Amino acid sequence: MADPARARKVADRIKVIAAEMLEHRTKDERLGFVTVTDVRVTGDLQQATIFYTVYGTPQERDATAEALAATKGRIRSAVGKGLGIRLTPSIEFVADAIPEGAAHLDDLLVVAKQRDEEVARAAQGARYAGDADPYKKPAEDDPEESAGEA
Repeated sequence: MADPARARKVADRIKVIAAEMLEHRTKDERLGFVTVTDVRVTGDLQQATIFYTVYGTPQERDATAEALAATKGRIRSAVGKGLGIRLTPSIEFVADAIPEGAAHLDDLLVVAKQRDEEVARAAQGARYAGDADPYKKPAEDDPEESAGEA
């Protein structure tokens, strides 16, 4: 089992090599605007999962996934040459769910803002049901009365 720091360094290096291969050396028309977001390597450095995002329509995302599957061997070969370790890890491409999660959070923020505006509109003409200050306060002692009693 490899040191976690070493696995992190290997993952970072794989990320750089894969991104360079996709940007400069892969000439597939199906490959869209791809961003390598993260790479995770198993503890034994035998398997690497490359997470990526694609800008475009669902059809372009599917075409990019097919292009990545087709060029997986060449990218693995480049990773093996670039890493210089005894065993080259097997590579798997996984579409990252970050954009969908961010879109969902944006939708939730819009709904929360609408509800806040509704509450503000409802509170605009509202009045207190009782006094403005509903809390009871202790009775203040009159200094003249307490002086006369002693």
